[in-house]
Amino acid sequence: MKLFIQIPCYNERDTLPAVLADLPREIDGVDEIYTLVVDDGSTDGTAEKARELGVDFVLQNPGNLGLAQSFVRGMESCLNLGADIIVHTDGDNQYQGADIPRLAAPVLQGEADMVVGCRDISGHPEFSRTKKLLQKLGSAVVRRLSGTGVPDATSGFRAFSRRAALRLCVMNMFSHTLETLIQAGECGLRVAWVPVGTNPKTRPSRLFSSNFQFIKNQLMVLFSSYLFYRPKRFFGLLSAGSGLVALAGSARIAYYLAFAPPDMIKFKTGTGLLVLFALILCVLFAVSGLFASVFTGHRFLLEDIRFRVRAAQPPSASLVDNRDLYAAPEFFRWKELSAGHIPPARVSHG
Repeated sequence: MKLFIQIPCYNERDTLPAVLADLPREIDGVDEIYTLVVDDGSTDGTAEKARELGVDFVLQNPGNLGLAQSFVRGMESCLNLGADIIVHTDGDNQYQGADIPRLAAPVLQGEADMVVGCRDISGHPEFSRTKKLLQKLGSAVVRRLSGTGVPDATSGFRAFSRRAALRLCVMNMFSHTLETLIQAGECGLRVAWVPVGTNPKTRPSRLFSSNFQFIKNQLMVLFSSYLFYRPKRFFGLLSAGSGLVALAGSARIAYYLAFAPPDMIKFKTGTGLLVLFALILCVLFAVSGLFASVFTGHRFLLEDIRFRVRAAQPPSASLVDNRDLYAAPEFFRWKELSAGHIPPARVSHG
């Protein structure tokens, strides 16, 4: 049983030693624990630091691709290197590595395909009241859309079974957290959660600069995910709303024609135009929903084919020689890290 801990990093040279020092060296039921750092175009020497610290694999992005694409590239590499379980944590040392065994336990026991490490939102000392409210509201919306019971939907501290990692497909460019939850619910993956602790904040978030930007980006992810997976319901609601507007306008016109005094009877031109416009929208939304549902069916078929093809392919160790992926000459050297000391690095460049 191979467990890979993937750590996306962007200029995390200073925090990476603490992240590695906190990782578990042994987990019951796991034979081998590997570390993989995804360097997202860092300019502070994060990749070099990772190799110096004995990280087993370092995947270097061709540029700053963002968290979502770093997550995707890391998952692909872990799968091709033979991972049975993949744990995703952050390079800023936000999450406590000591919680990884508890996070991976439901996957190891066959009880879940994806496990989310949930922070104590209400008691988080570094979250403002506004952020706590937004986190709770956003998580409630995601629970409603995904059919899962995860109370901290934006947590990136997660464990995935190989089956879940093969099945999931991230489309947005911002973050993987919300989309993978919605997709997991739609694909029938078993999703669980465990409470986890956090470490003191080491730096401001690089994923967003303000609550407004965070809300805007997360709303876009929710919107696109909902549109991808439930277009019939989405366009159906829009069509029904337009239909109600047209019905209300028609009722107003009918009232004036049938019940108003003779001196007040006249055709309501503005209302008539509103009814015509609403009817056109009603039909357009209905047709769009039908077409989108067909495309969604095609997407599900393509995702199923993609899953079956990937599942049938054996892990390919040849990716170790890929120009973007560096393998340590000696695996598990990061386990020697203790009290901030590790023997001098013996680094291979390919």
